[in-house]
Amino acid sequence: MKSDEVILLANGRVWRGVDTGREDAAVKEAMVVGGGRVLAVGTTDDLRARYLHARRIDLAGRTVIPGLIDAHNHAARGGATWGTELHWARLTSREQALDSIRQAAEAAGPRGWVTAIGGWHQTQFSGTWLPSRSELDRAAPDNPVYVQSLYEVGVANTTAMLCVGLAAAVQTLPAGTVETDDGGAPTGVVSGLPAYNLFLAAVGTPDLQQEMVGTRAMVRDYAALGITGVCDPGGFGMSQDRYAALRELARRGELEMRMRLYGSATTPGSEVAQVHDWLDVVASDVGDEWLKMIGIGEVVHFGCHDFEGLDDFAISAPAREQLFEISSAVAARGLPMLIHAVMDDSIGAILDCWERVDRATPIGTLRFSLAHADRITPRNIARAKALGIGIVVDARLAFRSATSQRVWGAGVMRTVPSLCDIVAAGIPLGVGSDATRASSHDPWLSLWWLVAGRPLDGSSERDEAQRLSRERALAAHTEGSAWFSFEETERGRLEPGWASDFTVLSDDYFSVPVDDILTLHSELTMAGDRISYSSGAVAPATG
Repeated sequence: MKSDEVILLANGRVWRGVDTGREDAAVKEAMVVGGGRVLAVGTTDDLRARYLHARRIDLAGRTVIPGLIDAHNHAARGGATWGTELHWARLTSREQALDSIRQAAEAAGPRGWVTAIGGWHQTQFSGTWLPSRSELDRAAPDNPVYVQSLYEVGVANTTAMLCVGLAAAVQTLPAGTVETDDGGAPTGVVSGLPAYNLFLAAVGTPDLQQEMVGTRAMVRDYAALGITGVCDPGGFGMSQDRYAALRELARRGELEMRMRLYGSATTPGSEVAQVHDWLDVVASDVGDEWLKMIGIGEVVHFGCHDFEGLDDFAISAPAREQLFEISSAVAARGLPMLIHAVMDDSIGAILDCWERVDRATPIGTLRFSLAHADRITPRNIARAKALGIGIVVDARLAFRSATSQRVWGAGVMRTVPSLCDIVAAGIPLGVGSDATRASSHDPWLSLWWLVAGRPLDGSSERDEAQRLSRERALAAHTEGSAWFSFEETERGRLEPGWASDFTVLSDDYFSVPVDDILTLHSELTMAGDRISYSSGAVAPATG
């Protein structure tokens, strides 16, 4: 849905962005947009007098914020299957989850797969509920059902187990990844990528048309939460052909969310060659305001990827040298680079490499950045600042603080991540989700986590000294995230001349009780000249 009209949004609270100390306040009453840009902000009476022929929408006191930008979202991969999966990100009860399976089974018909693969975690349910095989059998007795909590654990019903031959696969899958009963028979509970992939292969691969349908549905669901843009960090298996659906939607003018893409290595042992192939693609990608390749990441070298930071890991000398070769090539092309790093040792090794690169080719203006950086120390914060790199944080640990604390040690989670230290150092900070498998795509979970610092699993809260204010957290999720694609002077604030990417909220983010942040959503979302979501609650004014 598009709109090339001039629109006056009146009688509300328009949050322009973090106040920079100017005499005009950060919050205004009204805003005018048209042609994909913000035309003016001010009072309702003034703008109504200046834009007599504008279509007027009465906000009725609602809050308007810049459109949210998810700086770390595997949207290309997620969109491909979005239309054929259940999404449990906002469910809080077992009844809701099981009812969604019943409805999906009815829609799919007998033998049709029903899946909820990643993007949710048992800690979001009362009592940290995880479905049992018997519950899944009762909910969909005639359908194969497979549900997977992040990358932590999967549960299959009896029909799904038979479809994949799980009983026989016990002999070939890695030890301990298939739970068995006292008689050696699988229970339906699995863990680890080989076991997950067994079920994913059985579900099947969508064709191009299905990927396009799924991506459209994903964009609408994102817009319903106020998201107007994402940076997609590539990731495992994201070869160049995996972006065909996105490119076709953009070619047709049907993409209603701004997407910035990184190219990743996909085959261990071939990273240098694969990154060089990507460099040619990225450098030649003119793109447009909706879809554009911008750099290299997040899987730059498999030997430098420390996953969740829960297992013994060290970047070897050969991997360091290849990382240096890759980073040097990216810098020589003048392109951004994003690399996954959870642990401080990994971060230190990457910064060692980038400092070497910087001595030959300065990277301070290239938007090199770290994703996650959960365990970054003050020493490496200072080094990151000196190099001019950015950091993207996410809310994965809202689900997994207890698990991480068992490995990292008591008390560690009180300062992880060191948000305020990063901000105080002046490091560009963006907010991502790491959706769609490893975490929830819900941006309000991320904002709640940054502000409240209270994990869903009941483990240690983050110290108040490492929690962001609501304003600072929102700034990181808007203009902060725009920094990574060189767009921080045109996206992420509601200023005249900036992109008219905004969302009208269901309630006031700045004043609701902190836990109510988790329930916020959009009533109207607009990205440029495209209305990507409307609940119908924000109506044109009369008179």
